[in-house]
Amino acid sequence: MTPHPTLHSNGVPISVTPDLFGPLTPSADLFHEGDADALRARLRADGYLYLPGVLDRAEVLRLRGAYFSLFPAGYLAPGTDPEDGVFSGSVPAGLPAYGVAGHPAHTFVRSEPFLRFLRTPRLAGLAETLLGGGVEMLPRRILRHFHRGSDRASRAHVDLDYMDGASPQVLTTWIPVGDCPPRTGPLVYLEGSHTLAPEEYAPLRDTTDRPDDRRPISHDLERTARHLGRRWLWTDFSAGDLMVHVPQIIHASLDTTTDAMRLSVDVRFMRSGDAPDARWLRPWSADDGA
Repeated sequence: MTPHPTLHSNGVPISVTPDLFGPLTPSADLFHEGDADALRARLRADGYLYLPGVLDRAEVLRLRGAYFSLFPAGYLAPGTDPEDGVFSGSVPAGLPAYGVAGHPAHTFVRSEPFLRFLRTPRLAGLAETLLGGGVEMLPRRILRHFHRGSDRASRAHVDLDYMDGASPQVLTTWIPVGDCPPRTGPLVYLEGSHTLAPEEYAPLRDTTDRPDDRRPISHDLERTARHLGRRWLWTDFSAGDLMVHVPQIIHASLDTTTDAMRLSVDVRFMRSGDAPDARWLRPWSADDGA
């Protein structure tokens, strides 16, 4: 599958051309071979690991169904299953703002089904392999949920700018909770950007849709790619896929334009004994400011 000729992020179009988009490199073969040295070398070289199919697809879809079953009548399209996560096109009156107390996302990240899913030894074991020792999963575990028409997506950014009170020896695992092709709004990664010095992309922050927040690099992905002379790397994600990336790599997400909603989980691991950012020691809420 190839992306749609034009995609969007935060409502801004980006042309799907060979100079702007390229494929993510899969590393599931190294994972299944248990080649720890090769996995660490690939992560250092690319700044990410794309691991298709390493999680149980059925478990991921059950998690998706458990979340969407929490919504009031009228949110999901009539006659569809919560596991499909198909948006009806309208948000029921009285539903709290996304991710704050009272919204299903706020409830779900504190629920036993969610926490049980994240306790799978595969996630911690991979982090231990990559970080070279015992690890801790930070308590702030983010649930991202976008539906068509919102024109909301993650701006180009590096994770380190959002947890700069911690050791830089941290890993992010990103889990698409459901199939997530380009038009559903997955993450995209700026090729080789983990090797850039911050001053190389600092000028991009001067033109932004969030002038009071200097953490995002840009909401305009095409401008970002052309300024830095690098491509956005993409793939057609499926339930069961897993991404791991270092905190220095520039990444963003595309807008959701499909009826099927985008749902994903961000989890951070750091080495046991390293100093954490205090903002990441409590459960996530969309209004926590972190």
